[in-house]
Amino acid sequence: MPKNNQEDFIMLTLIKRLPILQTFIAILFLLLQSATGLYLPYLTATIINQGIAKGNTQVIWVQGALMIGVAIIGLIGSTLNSWLFTKIAYELGGDIRSDLYRKILSFSKAEFDHFGSASLITRDTDDVTQVQNLVQMGLQFLLMAPIQLVGGIIMTWVLEPRFGLVFLAAVPFLVIVYLLIFNRVTPLYAKIQTLMDKLNLAFKEGLTGVKVIRAFNKESAEYDKYESLNQAYSKTSVTAGTIMGFFIPALSLLLNFASLLIVWMGAQFVADGSLQIGSIVGAISYATQILTGFASISFIIMMVPKGQISAQRVNEVLNQPLSISEPTATAPAETTKGLTFDHVDFRYLGAQKRALADISFSVKAGETFAIIGSTGDGKSSLVNLISRLYDAESGQVELNGVDVKQIPQEQLHAKISYVPQTAMLFFGTIRSNMLVGKPEATDDEIWQALEMAQAKDFVAALPDGLDSQVAKAGDNFSGGQKQRLCIARALLKDADVYIFDDSFSALDFKTDAAVRQSMRAKTGNAVTIIVAQRVASITTSDQIAVLDQGSIVGLGTHAELAKTNPVYQQIMQSQSYQEEDSSDAKY
Repeated sequence: MPKNNQEDFIMLTLIKRLPILQTFIAILFLLLQSATGLYLPYLTATIINQGIAKGNTQVIWVQGALMIGVAIIGLIGSTLNSWLFTKIAYELGGDIRSDLYRKILSFSKAEFDHFGSASLITRDTDDVTQVQNLVQMGLQFLLMAPIQLVGGIIMTWVLEPRFGLVFLAAVPFLVIVYLLIFNRVTPLYAKIQTLMDKLNLAFKEGLTGVKVIRAFNKESAEYDKYESLNQAYSKTSVTAGTIMGFFIPALSLLLNFASLLIVWMGAQFVADGSLQIGSIVGAISYATQILTGFASISFIIMMVPKGQISAQRVNEVLNQPLSISEPTATAPAETTKGLTFDHVDFRYLGAQKRALADISFSVKAGETFAIIGSTGDGKSSLVNLISRLYDAESGQVELNGVDVKQIPQEQLHAKISYVPQTAMLFFGTIRSNMLVGKPEATDDEIWQALEMAQAKDFVAALPDGLDSQVAKAGDNFSGGQKQRLCIARALLKDADVYIFDDSFSALDFKTDAAVRQSMRAKTGNAVTIIVAQRVASITTSDQIAVLDQGSIVGLGTHAELAKTNPVYQQIMQSQSYQEEDSSDAKY
């Protein structure tokens, strides 16, 4: 779609979201305000011409009372249209944010990879605010500016046609200036929003990676990187502001020349008796309104490009096709309980090399399946396919005998409990975090899950127990405590598949073994998937898959792989593994 047509379509989409009745009423009050504003200079001219000049006090009182009434009506119209447009804008902004968040929650990891978290945050905050401002102020000025401009010229013509010609002669020059500035600043505002994304990303990385930055003494390098982006953002903003700053002086210069010409012409007309002085006062008042109209246009020049760019960026998210689609037909009936990968291939979007190649295995309910391999071998990619965070490129992933692509996502997610590689706790309390796993859980069930995860003792020791506060991302707990709370949350849920993605890495060997032993009662009738870096965590698994560069190079028990698989043997040797570690309790 051509750029101009795309922008028109985006603005049309935005307009369609406005509440029809409220917008119509707001426009009526805006028209009332504009009409009263245009009528007041005419009344002023009448008072001067018919009242003051002729000494007619009755005209002064009548027209003066009428002016007061018109001004009050204008005030009412101004107040109500401002209130309605503000209400419409903020409600629209709230709706867009809700729609964005709902859409983002439906994204697979492929969509998150495409946009990036920093860009999504900018779109949900700054871009929505720009759209909100465009509706609140832009619509007002967009409607009021032409009325003040055209209406001012018409009313000047009514007072004195020769003065109207002066303003008409100035309009083409003003339009040329407007078009030149509009075409220049639009790409600059697009660049500003892109630089804002990059600034947010750099700032976010600096905050989340501050420990690493300090560990490698990279404060200066990171500051220089951020400062470079900040300078580019500032320079672009200054350029856009400078161009915009040229418009008002140019506008004022042209209209001041027009006003000066009107005063000079008016003096000649008054001198020869063809014009009364009140008409000159009225024309000057209309000149001010015309100037205000063009000033409003300058405000629109500034807001519309920013609003268009922001609306486009918001629509990109809202209209983003989902790579994970819902099945159209009813899911087939489940057969045997278990999990099967049948010749599964997977590659990330835009990647040439496959992340997973020809993955095949089968796990029955009640069995534990472990996945081990080096960093980057595809362990997390494999488990992401189970819950359809990504879809396989080819082959099938089957849960309970049904292809996961044929199961509605809500039902699929209800069958899977998951502990992520990086422990994730939400701001709130321990109780609220546990209830994410099972909203209807009782306190007794929560304590049982905490006990299985070896977290009961430290939670019970807290002054508020389950109601103890959890800071953002659980930063008020140690790594091991966060990991155990995440494990407890997963065990609280009743699921067909329990996935532990390197979820025991922050636990010592004794706690690791205790957790795996105690959770056996909960996971005994389900498929348990354990992704691990260390051999000691998986020795008692029913099957172990050894991944190497995205392919399974070994599949069997610990004892079998320890004897026959070179990659597994190498992992054991790299960890100085001792056979007696296999005495960990079986679960």
